[in-house]
Amino acid sequence: MGTQNRGFGEARDIKYLEQERQELQKRIDNQKSVDERRKFGQFSTPISLAEEIVSYGLSIQQNTKISFLEPAIGTGAFLSALLSEIEKTDKNILSASGIEIDKEFFEAASLLWKDTKLNLLNTDFTSISPNSKYNFVISNPPYVRHHYISQCDKIRLSESVKKETQLEISGLSGLYCYFVLLAHKWLSPNAICGWLLPSEFMDVNYGDTLKAYLLDKVHLLRIHRYDPKQCKFDDALVSSCVVWFKNETVDNDYEIEFSFGGTHLEPILTKQVRKSILKKERKWTQFPIYNFHQSSEKKDCFTLGDFFDIKRGLATGDNAFFILTKEQIHDRDIEMSFFSPILPSPRYLDVDEVLADEYGYPQISTQYFLLNCTLPENEIKESHPQLWSYLETGSQTTALKYLCKSRKEWYLQEKRKTAKFLCSYMGRGGKKNALPFRFILNHSEAVATNSYLMLYPKRHLSQIIEANPDIINDVWEALKDISAFDFEKEGRTYGGGLKKIEPKELEKVQCQQLSSLYYKFA
Repeated sequence: MGTQNRGFGEARDIKYLEQERQELQKRIDNQKSVDERRKFGQFSTPISLAEEIVSYGLSIQQNTKISFLEPAIGTGAFLSALLSEIEKTDKNILSASGIEIDKEFFEAASLLWKDTKLNLLNTDFTSISPNSKYNFVISNPPYVRHHYISQCDKIRLSESVKKETQLEISGLSGLYCYFVLLAHKWLSPNAICGWLLPSEFMDVNYGDTLKAYLLDKVHLLRIHRYDPKQCKFDDALVSSCVVWFKNETVDNDYEIEFSFGGTHLEPILTKQVRKSILKKERKWTQFPIYNFHQSSEKKDCFTLGDFFDIKRGLATGDNAFFILTKEQIHDRDIEMSFFSPILPSPRYLDVDEVLADEYGYPQISTQYFLLNCTLPENEIKESHPQLWSYLETGSQTTALKYLCKSRKEWYLQEKRKTAKFLCSYMGRGGKKNALPFRFILNHSEAVATNSYLMLYPKRHLSQIIEANPDIINDVWEALKDISAFDFEKEGRTYGGGLKKIEPKELEKVQCQQLSSLYYKFA
């Protein structure tokens, strides 16, 4: 295929090379555990997706002589796509470079592309400086979450980002954020860049630095977000988007294309959004799905944060150890005084209104209780042998877990007051327009784990409820009346259609019916 690739050096048919690449990729992936691949963010790009991305990138690349860079090349899916797609254009590959930190992938890529002019480096992209510039950068950078990045590396990376871009970056940022920002020094003027990224950066606080870079340091052209219900990766539940920009600055206001679903060529939805609008908007995933003027039109509508203090439920450190049924407690002959009622996770709670029995326990099919002992170990050992015997079973397992080992006594639990109103914070919604989250009305004395968000009425709403106890159900109905639109506008969506909302995000959800109820009784 040498003449077909216009001098890049490959003499073999790219179709056969691609088959060989996929076999290599599969073999290496199978040798690594899922946890290991997640730790290092190694999720390979399907070739069909790589070809779609490269094809679009070439269509907006005006330079006919391509200098290509892939900062996390793996086995070379994007290079393979480039060699295939460039034959449909009038462009030539002037040079191509790939960087790969994993030695096994590097050796596989070296063997696979040995007959080409690919410049391949086995090193950490974030720690090196370029010896040349590139006008075409396409990459699926490693999706490594911040807790897998050492504190030493975070300091090094943040200092490098500030030096190269003059931007401060959050320590909660995933590794992919650093890749995009640190690639800036590798770009030639007017370089076209396409980054396959998790969509979450558009909604979370740590994504602010990346958004500032896209609006102030380069010319943001387009963000295409794939439908999260149709996950692009078989081995990672992540909602994906491709961010396109040109290495030039534009001081004037201009329009940026946001597209959703389908493909780059045939998206389901498209909307042009002005840079000045993006500067003001906190969540970019609302484009092009939602009408961004709608929220500003509801001036008289309060948000849930106006009515409730919203806190995550308690994190036990090990639910299987600390949460027991009444039968399990009795079998171990432990005193019930060391336990308090707790609700099961939403998936095991088959009612939305939890009634209470004569003891304040939830009237549900299986009652659960949280081990909630505040006594010191020596007193437990001396006076409560059955409880001590049970704690000893977790001394070499549960006690060593992250949350437990950071406590004064490893078995101590967070303090949480019972909440009348609870919200599950993860869900899918199922049917069209169905709520992705459940609101639970809790009449019992049970607390809840961190699979729930707990809503505590603020003083003004609490006073209204105290004066009018019968409106508790009206408040609950008002919460259930919140539209899926209002939820999803503030929350976030992951691969496979999984939806999630954090306490700060739930605070921003508008509730028209609750606002009307408040005006009626205030």
